[in-house]
Amino acid sequence: MATHEVAEKHLREGIEASGPAPDLAAAAALLEMGDRLGVVAHLASDRVLDTGATAAATDLPEPALTRYLDALESAGIVVRESAGHYRACPDFDTVRHQAGYISWTMNANRPFIEHAREFFTDWERAARTYLRDYREVAVSSQWMGSHAFYPAAFDTIVDAKPRKVVDLGAGTCRLLIEVLTAVPGSTGIGLDFAADACRAAERAVDQAGLTDRLTVLERTIQSVADDPGFLAGADVIHAGFVFHDMLPDEEDVCDAVLANCREQLADDGFLAITDAVPYLRDPRERRFSAAVSYYHGEFMRRRLLSENEWLGKLRGAGFSDVRAVTLAFPTGRLFLAHR
Repeated sequence: MATHEVAEKHLREGIEASGPAPDLAAAAALLEMGDRLGVVAHLASDRVLDTGATAAATDLPEPALTRYLDALESAGIVVRESAGHYRACPDFDTVRHQAGYISWTMNANRPFIEHAREFFTDWERAARTYLRDYREVAVSSQWMGSHAFYPAAFDTIVDAKPRKVVDLGAGTCRLLIEVLTAVPGSTGIGLDFAADACRAAERAVDQAGLTDRLTVLERTIQSVADDPGFLAGADVIHAGFVFHDMLPDEEDVCDAVLANCREQLADDGFLAITDAVPYLRDPRERRFSAAVSYYHGEFMRRRLLSENEWLGKLRGAGFSDVRAVTLAFPTGRLFLAHR
């Protein structure tokens, strides 16, 4: 075989072995940097970013901002419209969604990776010492969810045309804002335990012009076990990746919250729970499911319920017409339970 043929053979084999990994790794690094700089929030495919205005808004030197945007342009993530003007590429949302998987797996859970030995040898001390960056968790989860689990929850809720929606673990209330915008006259309540998330939610609600329709509550989901009154009359109660925070140590509290959700729902209302199920073996979900399951079990000491366990727990709380919907998010399920 000629020298150039050998080189071409290795090129083909190397490209095939690498797959999409180089593109995803680069996009994740560039976009995560841009998020921390505050630039990603200014990027969209339907509007032009002006470097002067963005530099002022983010308190960044314009030359450095321009060099960053030029790197994004070289990567095909943005398009340069003219000097000082950029627009996100048409598939920017998809690129950001894909990058979210790497950002969540590698960076939102960085303490677990860097300090695995400490967690193995002295879990109590490590859990107190090495904390995740919850902003990183929220941002990367939002990027992943944009195509993988938000759409299913959004469509299910909007299709019900609810008058009142409650989101337990609402974060920055993105889902509620979109639902209330799509359903005229509807009202919502978003609950979250994190003060930073609640303040960000209040700003987002104000910017969306929904302060008279959407209320933000800074409370834990556990508090619903003792004080569920704000749920009264809800047509839909949604909870995204928060119920497992009560398992296994607070299983009785979890059961009380589920029972109170059922009790407080409107007669034709339903509960929608988006959550992860552990250690799935099908080819599509197997590897990511293993990482999610291991992080939660080994480092967070949470017990993820299987699909059948979830269905049994919901029936045990008195719900009827209980079913599970498989999500695009590997390891994710949407559980629907009617009153």
